[in-house]
Amino acid sequence: MSQGAAPLDSGWVDEVLLAGPDADPCLHLGDPVSREALRRLVADRQAALADAGVKPGGAVALCLPPSMAFIGNLLAAWRIGAQAILLDHRLTPFELDRALEHLAPQALVSVQHADTAALRGFVEVRDQVRPRPGRPAAGPQMLVQLSSGSTGPSKVIGRTAADLVAEIERYTQIDGVPRGGERIVSLASMVHVLGLVGGLLYGLNAGVLLAIPERMTPRGILETVAAGPEPTTLLGVPYHIELLTSVATPPPLPQLTGMTTGGELVRTAVHEAFIARYGVRLGNMYGMTEVGVIATDLFGANRPALSPAPGLTVREADGELHIAMDGTPYLGETDPSRWSDGWLHTRDAGTVDPETGLMRVLGRRDSQVSVGGLKVDLTEVEHTLADLPEVEAAVVVFDKAIEAYIVLREPDSLARVEKQLADRLAAYKHPRTIHVVEQMPRTATGKLVRDRAALRNAPRADSQLNPAL
Repeated sequence: MSQGAAPLDSGWVDEVLLAGPDADPCLHLGDPVSREALRRLVADRQAALADAGVKPGGAVALCLPPSMAFIGNLLAAWRIGAQAILLDHRLTPFELDRALEHLAPQALVSVQHADTAALRGFVEVRDQVRPRPGRPAAGPQMLVQLSSGSTGPSKVIGRTAADLVAEIERYTQIDGVPRGGERIVSLASMVHVLGLVGGLLYGLNAGVLLAIPERMTPRGILETVAAGPEPTTLLGVPYHIELLTSVATPPPLPQLTGMTTGGELVRTAVHEAFIARYGVRLGNMYGMTEVGVIATDLFGANRPALSPAPGLTVREADGELHIAMDGTPYLGETDPSRWSDGWLHTRDAGTVDPETGLMRVLGRRDSQVSVGGLKVDLTEVEHTLADLPEVEAAVVVFDKAIEAYIVLREPDSLARVEKQLADRLAAYKHPRTIHVVEQMPRTATGKLVRDRAALRNAPRADSQLNPAL
């Protein structure tokens, strides 16, 4: 996964992603899409990009919602041999202008018209391609993404075609991943690595039908699962699991074989509630934008431990998880605290069992703080709060003192939270302040935001509590 590795020929799109019988359905966004129809769409968008001046070695930014237009333009850019820069369609105009100024693509594909509605899983889009005074790709990276920024500013991450093909190959070797003839119902954004590689690219390569719900509501998701007879795996993040567990009595879904979640570990109460309601496995996947899937436990056999994905080397160094990588995945100046000497520093605290190879992710490395000379793991405090039945969501941060931000299920339940926290945590671990907010800020992938500025700006639902426990 070296920044200097030679890129694959642009023919990899045809060989790895578009190959297959013409009539076989490969996508379902409202209607089934055959391989032949997808190839026609890609050829059409390829011509439009070329007319706008996009050439091999060029760079094009895509700012499109989940849609056939997004898929067609992405594969078309790669088929030309150009770099595709993915920008979330929910960026404000100010954020988009800043990103374009920094990344300087030579063209921008954006929405000319879209049939939008709240909670849509995909939309019908008429796109437009606009040339820009940008610069060609500076290296062999064919995919550029911004990290989710859940703990601060986003980083610019580049991956080569070889990186993407290697990750697809890792998926094919993981037990529990859907196989040809099966179906993935993806709830994860295709702008980010889980939905992009774990859903779209792997599905196209493996002959797994990728379906996206028309509406991202519990009913819309379950109706999409019920719409096809194929063995079906749900793909999403913890937010989607909490959404689905809000359904007290789901309909019979004999085709549902399980769900795989990326991102943070699902809290115990939600994990148990999902399995009780749906009677299927709930697997966990750990990954990063920089490298893709890193470790999995798709059957819940080792929870909360995970097995490293085939072909990856993971080590524990001073309590931090490191991933072997030949070169830095970051574009621009290399930060030695993020990558050095062939190792990606995840900044996640964790352990690797020397005998079994199983690894555990213990939270962000920067979640370890000192309070009065005593070490406190903010992840422990956060998980303790989140596991309380009165708490819908919780984030714990440190700014001279421990602070918690929570969303309550019932407005008058704060006193019960205080009492249970006193029973479960030593006094020095207690948040000095608990802020009750109406809604927790989240990233585009559904991760809870831990940036203190964003949390302070969250609308307050009630007075804050200064526990004297």
